[in-house]
Amino acid sequence: MKLKRRRKLVSYLNILDQPIRFNPFVFSRTFLLWAFLGLLGGLIAGVYWIVLEFLTHQLAFFSGWEVIPVMATCGLFVGLIIYFFGDPGEINLIVNNIRFNKGKLNPKNNFSMVLSSLFCVASGGSLGPEAPLVQVTGSMGTWIGKLFRLKGEALRSLSIAGMASGFTALFGAPLGGSLFSLEILHHKHAATYYKAIIPAFVASSFSYLVFAIIIHLGLGPIWDLSAYEYSGIFDFAYAVLFAIVGAAFGWAFIFSTKFFKYLFEKRPIPIYIKTFIGGILLGVIAFYLPITRYFGHHEINELLSSRFSITLLLAILIFKIIAISITVTSGWRGGFIIPLFFVGATLGIILHRLFPTIHLTLAIVSCMAAINACVTRTPMSTTILLATLTGFGHFIPILFASLTGYFLAPRIPFISSQRD
Repeated sequence: MKLKRRRKLVSYLNILDQPIRFNPFVFSRTFLLWAFLGLLGGLIAGVYWIVLEFLTHQLAFFSGWEVIPVMATCGLFVGLIIYFFGDPGEINLIVNNIRFNKGKLNPKNNFSMVLSSLFCVASGGSLGPEAPLVQVTGSMGTWIGKLFRLKGEALRSLSIAGMASGFTALFGAPLGGSLFSLEILHHKHAATYYKAIIPAFVASSFSYLVFAIIIHLGLGPIWDLSAYEYSGIFDFAYAVLFAIVGAAFGWAFIFSTKFFKYLFEKRPIPIYIKTFIGGILLGVIAFYLPITRYFGHHEINELLSSRFSITLLLAILIFKIIAISITVTSGWRGGFIIPLFFVGATLGIILHRLFPTIHLTLAIVSCMAAINACVTRTPMSTTILLATLTGFGHFIPILFASLTGYFLAPRIPFISSQRD
């Protein structure tokens, strides 16, 4: 029976390998493959998000001093998962596999990545779910590509399309998610893997559709910024000035991360001890500054609607950077895109408090763009993502800020695998 099933599967794959006949359009069987990958990516992202929301609500029950033992316990649990089920790696591993492993992302550690990241994000770590989703959906692209016997650039393109579908589902920006999956792979040549752009667009669109249906996601910005009105050519100069300040804090985040990485790697200790220590430190920060807990998806709106003093805002800014650095270097799993946006939003509010005549929304968006572009080297996708997430309809000031952050970034990329 098994032999007959294999023969049937081979015959079906042979049929799919044939081009669609009597088709006068660009449409082909590969479109169906990209669309199926997008549907699968949206389904994975939707289920992941539902489980994440459930765990977050369960763990949010603990507050005050209880946050410290809860986050420490979750950190220990995460470390044990990684220790016994395998290290799923970080964004460096994903980029390396796309560039140097023929685009193959190994799905064998997906269980470890999903489980560890769920507890990291839900317990209040300063990392988001974008990196786990990118790895899982990207590896699904590799698996489907192998199933259909794809090789070379076709297989790499399907893996990148899978990455884009996972990233897009969370951010709700098919164009920005697609470009990000290409830009993140190389800090100088964003179009190195340009052949994957259409597969990424298609997979992202279908992924967003499924994810929106599952979690009832609507169209429009997710962060409540006040409306921006163009007031003159000096707005571009302001955007660049804000971006210079944002890039400076991007450097601060990079140096903070290197410092904590040195501390955690000074002596060889088991991963579960690292994550346990990281959980204690994150719990202490969250106890004194509750808004620094979690990755910032909902906290940015809370930040915008509250009237914190400048002193408290400075404390939030500094300790959020420290919290992200500890989360990244202590072995917790997740992505730092939205946490960096939170840092940028805090910085923009501080600048507005210091100089009330400047436009609040312009300051916030410019700082968010500069910090992210400085750290991730993704000016194009950062511009499109922020325009979608904030409702800031004027692309050019965001682009000026993104490019400023990009060109003021350290010569050596923060993501080491982006190097030549």
